Amino acid sequence: MDDELRERVEAAGEAAALFNALKHGSDPDVGAIMGPLMGENPEFRPHGDEIPGVIAPIVAEVGRMDETERRDRLETLAPERLAELEADDEEDDRVLPDLPNAEAGAVVMRAAPNPNGPWHIGHARMPAVIGTYKERYDGEFICRFDDTDPETKRPDLDAYDAILEDIEYLGFEADRVLRASDRLETYYEHARELIDRGGAYTCSCSGEAFSELKNDGEPCPHRGKDAETVREEFEAMVDGEYDSGEMVLRVRTDIDHKNPALRDWVAFRMIDTPHPREAAAEYRCWPMLDFQSGVDDHLTGVTHIIRGIDLQDSAKRQRFVYDYFDWEYPEVLHWGHVQLDEYDVSLSTSTIKELIEAGDLTGWDDPRAPTIRSVRRRGIRGEALVESMTALGMSTSDVDLAMSSVYANNRDLVDDGADRFFLVRDRADDPAVELPVVDGDAPAPAAGRPARHPDHPDRGDRTIPAGRVRLETSDLPPAGERVWLKGYGCVRRAEEELLYVDADIDVVRDGDVDVVHWVPAAESLETLLRTVDGDVRGYAEPEIADAAVDDVVQFERIGFARLDSFDPEGTDEPDGPTGEEDLVAYYAHP
Repeated sequence: MDDELRERVEAAGEAAALFNALKHGSDPDVGAIMGPLMGENPEFRPHGDEIPGVIAPIVAEVGRMDETERRDRLETLAPERLAELEADDEEDDRVLPDLPNAEAGAVVMRAAPNPNGPWHIGHARMPAVIGTYKERYDGEFICRFDDTDPETKRPDLDAYDAILEDIEYLGFEADRVLRASDRLETYYEHARELIDRGGAYTCSCSGEAFSELKNDGEPCPHRGKDAETVREEFEAMVDGEYDSGEMVLRVRTDIDHKNPALRDWVAFRMIDTPHPREAAAEYRCWPMLDFQSGVDDHLTGVTHIIRGIDLQDSAKRQRFVYDYFDWEYPEVLHWGHVQLDEYDVSLSTSTIKELIEAGDLTGWDDPRAPTIRSVRRRGIRGEALVESMTALGMSTSDVDLAMSSVYANNRDLVDDGADRFFLVRDRADDPAVELPVVDGDAPAPAAGRPARHPDHPDRGDRTIPAGRVRLETSDLPPAGERVWLKGYGCVRRAEEELLYVDADIDVVRDGDVDVVHWVPAAESLETLLRTVDGDVRGYAEPEIADAAVDDVVQFERIGFARLDSFDPEGTDEPDGPTGEEDLVAYYAHP
C-alpha cells in the first residue's frame, strides 16, 4: 500500500469510526466498520488484509474520545456524515409511508410468488414490507402462489415449501396460503359470467395477425360473435379440444385505447404442457396472470396491492374486468426494482437455476448465489434483511440495496452472542507458515489464553497450545522484528523460529507491534470457509470443536461465520465439497 492510499484509508477509516461511534453510542470496533468502509470505497478491497492494521490505531484513538470530541472531529473531517446522523436522529422510525385509505384491522395484502424456484434476495422485499404493514395495521397477510403458467415459468414442486420457509425466516407467517392451480374451476366460472356480460370473446387469430390488427386499432373479426358461440367455444377450450395457440379468450376492452397493450387482452390460452402438480395436471385451459390475479384479489378481499412500476398496465387491464363485475379495485402502490451490489450473479431465478444445473453453483444456498437460502446459511438473520428492505421505502425509482447495510444490521444482532476464535487462512497468495515458539528474553508459555468474548469476561478464556504455531505469511514479521500473538504475548522472529519476548501489552498500545491471530500447528482443525468470493482453506483453533453447528462465531480479524458441519475425529463424512475438512463454515460478513 503506497503512502497516498494509506492516507486515504486513514481518513476514511477515521470518518467511519467516528460515524459508527456516534450512531451507536459506543466505542467503535474495527470489524464493525470494515463492511461499510469497503462498501463505500471499492478501491480499498484489494488491500483488505492490510486495512485492519492501518485503521486499528485510529479506531483506538476514537475510542478514547468523548461524544463531544467525536462530533466536533466528524464535523471537521466529514460534515456530510454528521448531517446524515442528525437527519437520522430526526427521522421517524417508520420508514414506510402509511397506506392510503387504510383502516386498522381491515387491511389485507398479498404476496403472489411464482414458484418457479426458491427466492433470490430481491424477493425478500415484498414479504418484508407486507409483514411490516400487517403488524402496523393488525391486518392479514396472504401468500398466493400464482402458478398458472406450467410452460414458460414452470413451477418447481420444491419451491412452494421453500418460499414459505423463506417467509418464516424473515419473521412472518402467512395467514392464508393459496395455490392458483387449485382454483381453475373458480376462474372458469368467472370467465363464463364475463362472457354472459358481453365482456369476453373467443379468438382464433394467430398472435401475429391479432398484433397487427391491435396496433392498427382494427377490431378482431371474431369480436362480434354472439355470447352462445363464445360460450360453446370456451367450453371446448376447458375440455381441452384445442391445441396450444389455436384458441384464446379475450377480454373486450377499447379497441381504440391509446395504449395498444390494453386492447382486447388475452384472459385464457391453451397450454399442452401438463402442470407438474398432480392436482392440476389434467387442465389445458389456463388463465393469464392478469385475469387470475384480478379475480383472486377480489375474492380474497385484498385491500392494498404492491407491484413493480413496470406492471402499471396490469391494474389498467384488470379494471376492465372489475368494471364488468361492478367490483371496487384495491388501492395500488408501485415501486421500482431492487438492485444489489456485491454479487456477480444476477437477481434472476432462471439464471441461478441455469448456473446450478451447469455445476457453476453447488445449489440455491451456495454463498455465491444471491438467494435467501444462501444468506440464511451464512448466518445472516432474517430480521437484518427485513430492516434493510423496509429502509428502502416505497420509491417508484429503482433502488440500490447495499449488502453492507444488511451486514451492519446483522452485526448488531449477532455480535454479542458470537464467541471469538482464530482462523489462519492458507491461500495461494498468502499461505500459512509454521514456526516453533521458543524461549527468548523470557521463558515461552505453553499456551495462549485469549478471551472468548471481549465484552463478556464471564465466558472465560480459550486455551491455545503454543509450541509450534501457524500464521498467515503476511502476518509474519521480518527477521529481527516483533509481532504480538494475540492472547499469548510478544515474539521476535529469528530466521526459522519465534523467540518469546514478554507479555507487556504496552508495546501494542504504543503502536510499535502488530497484533496477529495464530493457531497451533498440530491441534488445529482443517477448515473450509465458504465465501461470496469462493472457498478459502485454513486452520481453526482447537477449542472451536466445542461449539455447535449453526453457531455464529467471529473469526478474529476476518469476520463472522456460521458453523456448518464438524468432523474433528474423522469418523463421518462432513457436508463440505471434498469430505476432507474437519470443519466447514460459511462466511457471513466482516
